[in-house]
Amino acid sequence: MKLTPIADHIVVKPVSAEQTSVSGIIIPDTVSKERPERGEVISVGPGRELDNGQRSKMDVATGQIVLFKKYAPDEVKVDGQEFLIIKMEDVMAVIE
Repeated sequence: MKLTPIADHIVVKPVSAEQTSVSGIIIPDTVSKERPERGEVISVGPGRELDNGQRSKMDVATGQIVLFKKYAPDEVKVDGQEFLIIKMEDVMAVIE
């Protein structure tokens, strides 16, 4: 099955953010069980339709790693994989 976002929605695959303690121990994100705040863009919608009938420009592209608002995404599972669907306005930055 393929997810194709509509309007200004983006499909994101969560990226785990491992942390390192002061002593150098790597703490995986599964310890905190918090929602991810970053992910890899898998698919981008065509943009929101404006009042004049044109589409707004999407500021992200497939393959980019983005930082988004913690409680913005909707979680979905497709073929056993977890994906997040977010709106373009909830993306705060592109990580390079």
